Amino acid sequence: MATAALTATRAGSYREKQERTLGRFLVWPAAIWMVIFFALPLLVVVAYSFMTPDRLIQAKLPFTLNNYARIGQATYLSVLWRSVWVALVTTVITALIGYPLGFFIATRSRASRNFFLLLIVIPFWTNFLVRTYAWLFILSANGPINALVLDYLKLTSTPLEMINTPTAVLLGLIYGELPFMVLPIYTSIEKFNFRLVEAAYDLGANDWQTFWRVVLPQTLPGLVAGCILVFIPSIGAFVTPDLLGGAQGLMIGSQINDAVHSTTGKPFGAALSLVLMGIVAIALLIYFRRADQDAMSVG
Repeated sequence: MATAALTATRAGSYREKQERTLGRFLVWPAAIWMVIFFALPLLVVVAYSFMTPDRLIQAKLPFTLNNYARIGQATYLSVLWRSVWVALVTTVITALIGYPLGFFIATRSRASRNFFLLLIVIPFWTNFLVRTYAWLFILSANGPINALVLDYLKLTSTPLEMINTPTAVLLGLIYGELPFMVLPIYTSIEKFNFRLVEAAYDLGANDWQTFWRVVLPQTLPGLVAGCILVFIPSIGAFVTPDLLGGAQGLMIGSQINDAVHSTTGKPFGAALSLVLMGIVAIALLIYFRRADQDAMSVG
């Protein structure tokens, strides 16, 4: 009896050791990938951000803080603030559009859901640059919007100037990022137990109370995931602002792109990149800390 128990214990210990060994083995490929394609490039960017610009070799020693001090100039602070503001507005508007749209899709029949999801995903089949150029035509003086305003509605006698404006940048970003808001919201709502809505009605709650106290809290993870997926690429966007906004839509991503492709701008571009990364990291840290506090209070 004791021998059988000892044998079972040894067998269990051996299996645990095998599982630990297998786990370590499986982690190594991912760890190597992260080191080569994330950690090392990030270290290079950090090193570049402290180096001195040079026309011959682009960057050289000694290390300096001038690149970060340059970011404190009014010109770059205004661009940085504009980037944060545009990203926030884009996130809010896509959330206001994406939540009802995701709710609508999630509450349809299976065939209808698949059809609407296909419509959401179809833009991904086309290159993002091509879709942005399409917006250049849509917003141009000879585009369909001006044709509607001038020829059919006759609201004005001159074409609307929509290209090279902040509004054009917002429209382009909202269009490009909307699927990233809709899909996680749809997934969250699809898993929602609608019997909770019936229970809320039985307890006397109206539509507004049911939404705020039952539906929204249960589907909030999808909404937050969508906001993160929209905010991060929006704040660093440079293709859409360059094509649709021009000088009026200049954002931090455009500044980084211009700096990196200039002769002596790589150190400054690296510093801008790290500042942008820091802003995003701080925003995510604040969110996750608050989420942990809310989870602990509920627990």
